[in-house]
Amino acid sequence: MAPRRLGQHFLGSAAWRDRIVRLVLGHTASTLAETAGSNQVPQARDLWVEIGAGHGEMTTLLAPHVGRLIAIELDTALLPGLRQKTAPLSNVEVVAGDILALNLGGLTQQQRFRAYGNLPYYITSPIVHRLLDHADRLDAAFLVVQWEVAARMTARPGSREYGYFSALTQFYSRPEILLRIPAGAFQPPPKVSSALIALYLPGQRNQLNTTDEAGFLKFLKVCFAQKRKTLRKNLRCLISPAEAAALLQHCQIDANARAEQLALPDLARMFAAVCERKRSTRAS
Repeated sequence: MAPRRLGQHFLGSAAWRDRIVRLVLGHTASTLAETAGSNQVPQARDLWVEIGAGHGEMTTLLAPHVGRLIAIELDTALLPGLRQKTAPLSNVEVVAGDILALNLGGLTQQQRFRAYGNLPYYITSPIVHRLLDHADRLDAAFLVVQWEVAARMTARPGSREYGYFSALTQFYSRPEILLRIPAGAFQPPPKVSSALIALYLPGQRNQLNTTDEAGFLKFLKVCFAQKRKTLRKNLRCLISPAEAAALLQHCQIDANARAEQLALPDLARMFAAVCERKRSTRAS
């Protein structure tokens, strides 16, 4: 039985494990084919990172199809069994630790990599943030998450689910729900259904060409701080109401618009206008 304190729900069904691995490998192959004409073509047997390897069932299914696999596991009670199960696999390295605390750059030796993980629901967002911190080297991530979280990550502007997490995910990646997974596929079964979601990189980041990336992400947080409020009200911590109204007019955005109604290019245009205003103020 998985300890509840770690939020673990293992894929207890062999049929569902096989189905997920086939989808992950199949979609990896298709994205490799799509990038075949690019300057940096990822190789089919590259480096993979597995987040929360658990008992090693998914590890042993993935390992024969990848070059090197780093299997990360936090639960010390599972590590002996995981190491024993993966001992015959020369390309698997078991790492004890927390994905949120480990030096992922050092572990991967700054190489490009892909990730797979069955994520504890209560820390899904921090783990996704952690992976996207390495967006310059991450080719794709295939994650089992709560269905509602997957819906937020893929939500479009104007929908109820669209918010900061949606915008962040889509800034760095192209998220796609590949599969809905019932609670009965897990042991112990969670109270909600889950999804296998793929994050293909890059997302809209390259097209938006935002030079101050950290500043833009902070701006997004401000815009979505209270998503039911208008942008004019949320922007009060940065600029005056009159300046916010002028900004929206300049960007040809409705004066009563909320952040949840705007696509990333609209928000990037607003951020660029704010930055330009600050430069002009400093110069005068």
